[in-house]
Amino acid sequence: MIGQEGVIVDVPVELSRILITELGEQQVIFLKEINGERTFPIIIGITEALAIDRRLKGIQVPRPMTHDLLAGVIAAMGGKLEKVVINDLKEHTFFAMLHIRSGTKLIKVDARPSDAIALGIAEHTPIFVAEHVFAGAISEPTSRADRLELLRQRQNALADQINALTAVLAKEEFQTDNPPDVVQRYRKQLAEMQTEYDAIDEILKKLG
Repeated sequence: MIGQEGVIVDVPVELSRILITELGEQQVIFLKEINGERTFPIIIGITEALAIDRRLKGIQVPRPMTHDLLAGVIAAMGGKLEKVVINDLKEHTFFAMLHIRSGTKLIKVDARPSDAIALGIAEHTPIFVAEHVFAGAISEPTSRADRLELLRQRQNALADQINALTAVLAKEEFQTDNPPDVVQRYRKQLAEMQTEYDAIDEILKKLG
C-alpha cells in the first residue's frame, strides 16, 4: 500500500478465518486486508491456534497460559501492545514484530506471527502486514503451493470423516441404541466438520 506522499506503508489486515482440526499438528489462520480483497494463509501449530481461538472467544482459564502471562507482564510494567506487524517472509517463514508502547518509548520485539496474534487478539490489537510480505505471500510459488496442498489434505481427511460419520448416523440401530444427547452430539460434530469442509472449499476456489 502506498501512502499519500508515495511512501510504502504497512497494510492493515484482520484475522478473517481460523481453521482448527485435530487431524494434524499444523493449523491454518487467514489474514485479509481490511481495505481490499487480498488474503493469505499462515500455517501455525495447534497450541497457538487453540490460544488464538480461546482468546477470541474470551474463554477464561484457571491459571494464566503463556500468552496471558506475557500480556499480564506487559501491562504490569506499564506497557501497551500498540500493534502487531508481520514484517518479513524468508524461506517460506513469516516474521512479526510486537510494537509495545511504554510511556513515550516504543519497544519493538521480534515474535512469531502466531504468538503475536494470540497475544494481541483479546485486546483487539491492530494487525499490519508489510507490503512486500503481502506480495511475496501471494506470489511466491513454493509457499503458496505448500499452503494450498495442506488445505487439500485437510479437506480430503474431513471428507473421509464426514462420510464415516454420516454412515454411522444412518444406521437405525445407532439411533435406537444410544440416548438422544449422544446422537445429537454426533450430529453437531458432523455439522461442524461440514462447515469446515465448506470453508476450505471456498478458500481453495478463491486462492487456487
